[in-house]
Order: sequence, then C-alpha cells, then structure tokens
Amino acid sequence: MEAATDSTRPATSAQASSPNPRDERGSDPYRQEAGTILLAATPIGDVRDASPRVVAALAGADIVAAEDTRRALALASRLGIKLGGRLVALHDHNEAEKSAGIVEAASAGARVVFVSDAGMPTVSDPGFRLARAAIDAGVPLSVLPGPSAPLVALALSGLPSDRFAFEGFLPRKDGEATRYLEGLATDPHTLIFFESPRRAAATLTRMAEVFGADRAAALCRELTKDYEEVRRGTLGQLAEGADDVLGEVTIVVAGYARSARAEDHVGAVLALAAEGMRLKDAAAEVAAATGARKNDLYKAALAAR
Repeated sequence: MEAATDSTRPATSAQASSPNPRDERGSDPYRQEAGTILLAATPIGDVRDASPRVVAALAGADIVAAEDTRRALALASRLGIKLGGRLVALHDHNEAEKSAGIVEAASAGARVVFVSDAGMPTVSDPGFRLARAAIDAGVPLSVLPGPSAPLVALALSGLPSDRFAFEGFLPRKDGEATRYLEGLATDPHTLIFFESPRRAAATLTRMAEVFGADRAAALCRELTKDYEEVRRGTLGQLAEGADDVLGEVTIVVAGYARSARAEDHVGAVLALAAEGMRLKDAAAEVAAATGARKNDLYKAALAAR
C-alpha cells in the first residue's frame, strides 16, 4: 500500500473552485467519457499533488469506487469538491466479487473512477482485478497518472534508475523473508520495497545480512509530507539507525554489481569446495559467474584455507 494521504495542506483555490479545468487538447473542460473506467492516482502526502483531471473526474463520476470510502470522502473534502456519484467500497477483500458489477455499470454507460487509499491503484494496492475484468469485458479502461511512492523514492534515492524492480512488502515470516531476499541477491536491478516503520530496522538488518552490509541503499519516509526524510548510505549504516523510524517507509536498494576482485568471491569458492568440489574446479566455476580471474581465485582460496 502506498503512503497514506494524511497531509492537511489545503488545495489551491484554482483546484477547489474549478473541478473541470480546461483540457490541454482543446478549450473544453475535461470530462470523462461515458462507459469508461479510470484508475486515478491520488496524493501520497500533499493534497496539492492531485492532478486537475483527477479532481474533475471525481466530481463528475457516476460511480466512485474506493479502497476506503472514508479516505475518499476526506480527499474530496480537502480538494474542495463533492464526489459526483455513488460511492462504492472496493478493496482486497471484495474486489473479486464487486468488480463484475462495476464493469457491468460502465458497460451500461456509467462513468467509473477507482481510487486506492493513496498513490497509483494496482501498485501494491487494489485495482488489478477491476482492470482485468474491464479488459476481459471490452470496457474502455484508462489511467489518470499521478503520485506513486515507489517512483518518488527511486528518484530521491540517488541510485541507478535505468533498471529497477518494485518488490512491495516482504513476507512477514522471517524465514520466508530471508529466502525471498536470497532470490534477489544477484539481481542487477535497483530494488524498491515497502515496509512498516516498526519492521524497518529488522528488514534493513536482514537485507545487510543477505545482500551485504556495504550495498548502497536509501530509506525514504513520509514522502511529500511535511516531515519527509531520505536517509542514504549502506545497508549496514541504515540498519544501525532505523529504530526511530516513523511514518510510511519505502526502502530502495542498489542492484547487484559483479565484482572482478578475487577477494570478494573467496567465500563462494570455499563454500563449493566444502561441498566436495575440487578447489580448482570451484575457482573455475566462480570465475565464470563473476568475471574474476580463475588463478587469482584459486590462490586467494588456498591462502584463506
């Protein structure tokens, strides 16, 4: 789930008084086409990040489906608008059941807008089943883009953004979380995770153990809110100071980088040798996987024995 929209910053007067801003494609105010479903991104902290099209769509919809109807009403209040149509709860526990009826209403001509608690629907939030049902039924589906905590955190992290993967929340059980991270240990993509503040320190410690304490990372909290904070450093450094973390947390971790230094891979050679492989064969296998020189690996492993 993306960071909750808790900021009390008021919407600008232009947003509040003009729910139908002019569409850049022409002189007419934006209005959603009848018989369509929109997945609308909503602010993750600052209500002023709501796009003019989102404001107009919420005011003009026949049906507003929301992960939490109370949050949707609160958002509308902060935007200075009234939701245009019937308000329907659509969350993880009822999405499979309710999606068909919402799609049927759109098929009959209703304008439907779906909002999750905050951020982009379907991204660690409900919306996928509704989108899939609309696609399967041939009902026009579109997106009103906007704030998304994973992308905001990635941009602020200072880590490579040309290749990245969003992993959401780790499994809650320790063993499963560790195995999940082990599966990502050699992934070259920058990795993005959501985490609760009370588990942030334990998760960073686990990441340091699996990925290596020297792996670069960033801990981002309260994004776009008054107390936004980004801590950058190694996983080891971040883990040591994470006990005081409060608010919504996003963790960004640098991807695995192959190292050609033999000393960085001695442990892997010795582990293979401990399983019964000849040391020279173990050195050759690790060399092929890492790019390190086979002879350097063999000598370093001999010295470390």
